[in-house]
Amino acid sequence: MAHAYTPGLKVTNRVRHRTRRLLPLPGEVLAEIGSHVQAQDVVAQAFMPGDVSPINLSNALSLPPGDIPDIMTRKEGDVIEVGDVIAVTRGIFGFFKTDYKAKVAGKIETISKVTGQVIVRGEPMPVQVKAYLSGEVVEVLPQEGVAIENEVSLIQGIFGIGGETCGPIRMACESHNDKLTLEKITSEMKGAVVIGGARMTGEAVQRAIEVGAVAVVSGGMDDQDLRQILGYDLGVAITGSEKIGLTLIITEGFGDISMAAKTFELFKTREGDEASVNGSTQIRAGVMRPEIIIPLSESELASETESVHSSGMLDVGTTVRIIRDPWFGLIGSVTGLPTDPTTLGSGSKARVLDVKMESGETVTVPRANVELIEE
Repeated sequence: MAHAYTPGLKVTNRVRHRTRRLLPLPGEVLAEIGSHVQAQDVVAQAFMPGDVSPINLSNALSLPPGDIPDIMTRKEGDVIEVGDVIAVTRGIFGFFKTDYKAKVAGKIETISKVTGQVIVRGEPMPVQVKAYLSGEVVEVLPQEGVAIENEVSLIQGIFGIGGETCGPIRMACESHNDKLTLEKITSEMKGAVVIGGARMTGEAVQRAIEVGAVAVVSGGMDDQDLRQILGYDLGVAITGSEKIGLTLIITEGFGDISMAAKTFELFKTREGDEASVNGSTQIRAGVMRPEIIIPLSESELASETESVHSSGMLDVGTTVRIIRDPWFGLIGSVTGLPTDPTTLGSGSKARVLDVKMESGETVTVPRANVELIEE
């Protein structure tokens, strides 16, 4: 029988995960192959040129541009501080001299006799790349960065905002059907990755920001709440650069949707473990999913078995999520894969599959309307 394939999210208790950590410009790699790094360790760094500050000495001292190089007390390449005298006029018969004190710090880059300007370059700005994933450095790219690998539990979400962060897993809900509301966020969740159940409310997210949580993860969210938190409509774009005080991920979709029971239980078994979280999402052209990565401890490595799955392949028994109405967000298992196209209610024909819901009901949906949950 021919195989059927569909895109999907990974939700797995154990997988070997690799991430590349690269600088945006050539720099220095600080880690070596075989070294073990923690999520917050800096593995590579570079320095961006500092800001340029032009000083128009010709105007400031009322002199022709050609006279400026001769009155300078500092030369090109000298480092200056705020308040340093960098130029002194000749005055009249040695009297009535005027000096100019620097208003910015940095290195004198150029002194122009054409424009009468002095260009001061500020201190180089460091650009640091952190490991993000705790694990072993398995590859070093000179002047670029490193690749890190580890055995992890991996959960991908549907949508997220905010960039990379890390912290211990803290469960806020007792069940995957529980809403994440204001009263479930406590001060003990400072610095933690907070795990909810069903829809997270805007008030709960605001409270999580106030107590200092680094991330909030739950099944669903109302788009109105997201708009209020951001202060604007997000639109279609790559997310991850938002600055709201934490990273936010929904695992199932927008609306009053519960987190998948298996996903919730996986989080529950990892409570207290350090997790790396990234809310960056891109739906179009090169799909990028938000993710929660939880490295396994030595004891977990000894007891956990690696999940076996074929990426993107549909088969009877495969767990899928329906991503179109009228069963949007519901999860079930595939019970049938008819080979011939089926006529839909709209009159068009499409290949379909049969899905048995958690409620016990079996429905027939187009294959394009489901998303695989890789376990």
